[in-house]
Amino acid sequence: MSYVGYNSSGSIGYDISLEDEILFLRNEMMRTFQEEKSFTSDLVIEISCKLDLKINEYMKLYGTECKV
Repeated sequence: MSYVGYNSSGSIGYDISLEDEILFLRNEMMRTFQEEKSFTSDLVIEISCKLDLKINEYMKLYGTECKV
């Protein structure tokens, strides 16, 4: 699955949990890094920023222990 087509709004007929979003973004960031061979590529950084936002959202909801 490509990050470009990723939509977390649930518009494809089901809701995705925050934990699933974090795991998806983490996996997508690693896959993109392997393709780009760079942690500083624009796409890797974009995915990393979105991952950071989701982790911060998780931390606000559930406290300091991130279980994903």
